[in-house]
Amino acid sequence: MTDFIILPGSGGSGEAHWQTRWQQASPAMRRFSPASWDLPDFDDWVAALERAVSQAKSPPILVAHSLSCLLVAHWQTVSSRQVGGAFLVAVPDPASSAYPAYAIPFADTPCDSFRFPSLIVASTNDPYDPHRYAVAKAGQWGSALHMAGPLGHINSDSGLGDWPAGMELLMAFVGSIDLKGDGRASADADGRSSSHNVLNSAG
Repeated sequence: MTDFIILPGSGGSGEAHWQTRWQQASPAMRRFSPASWDLPDFDDWVAALERAVSQAKSPPILVAHSLSCLLVAHWQTVSSRQVGGAFLVAVPDPASSAYPAYAIPFADTPCDSFRFPSLIVASTNDPYDPHRYAVAKAGQWGSALHMAGPLGHINSDSGLGDWPAGMELLMAFVGSIDLKGDGRASADADGRSSSHNVLNSAG
């Protein structure tokens, strides 16, 4: 069974957020546990992600929203732990007026390609990304990019409920990589086998 680690942004993704709904619906999904959701401490969040990945039985898929997308970008440069891939939703632009001052330590993200597959899902009217920062980062990070339309910050306020379209994107992403026991990820020959495994585990 593929492991998924849910990585909310600041505030922790409440009950109406699609991340929480996905986690509640599937035993394959668990949430990382930093000390504070409301006042994110950079070093603590990096350590919490490292701890969560170390506890996974196999290289997990990271499912990140907002600030945690930036966290993943930083973490993957300082950790040698293997993950299957990263699903990055609503990457925020640190230069936007909506970006909070307490999150400045997360701002200076690496410009090099990730060492694992990744998919960025962006909105066309995200108040945290008015200048298409996510598009630029997709190019730098070597990420696939999906423009999901006018969905705001793709959070609880977007009224997405369980966000079934997002789950379909996640399943397609996982189906496009072959999750190896040694932590390496490569293109799946037909995209069907690994996709079916995750559908069964993620419910």
